[in-house]
Amino acid sequence: MSPTEVYQKVKDRFGDAIASFDEKALDPYIVVKPEATVEVCRFLKEDSALAFDCLSNMSGVDYLKENKIQVVLHLYSYPHRHKMVVKVDVPRDNPVLPSVEGIWKAANWHEREIYDLLGVTFTGHPDLRRLLMPEDWVGHPLRKDFVEPEEYHGISTRRESLLK
Repeated sequence: MSPTEVYQKVKDRFGDAIASFDEKALDPYIVVKPEATVEVCRFLKEDSALAFDCLSNMSGVDYLKENKIQVVLHLYSYPHRHKMVVKVDVPRDNPVLPSVEGIWKAANWHEREIYDLLGVTFTGHPDLRRLLMPEDWVGHPLRKDFVEPEEYHGISTRRESLLK
């Protein structure tokens, strides 16, 4: 099934919950409204004509100038050998999105990483806690406005440049 056919099937089912579609992108994608994320993702996995049984990657991107964080899901169907990218935009000041861990178990650590590094809270996640940074770390290092502290527990975070 082509990305356009996937989009049309999802658009027919969910209407306005699908914000946009870009078929000309290197990886064609649909943009889903946050409140419809779980329902759309469940449909993408469970509909037999789509059967996106694999969440191959999930990441987040901070768009500081647009005041949003975008969560990006790369889906693949082993039975049908087709793929699709799903993007969901959440506001930077309150980045909350329902968890898709109940749909694809692979989302567990992906969501924890996005939470840790970008600050997106995934409601309904079974164990949402930091994955890479210490529990008491302040801030989210992949945010464009993040300022690294001078030290952490008395240990300097400054490193001499190896390029000098």
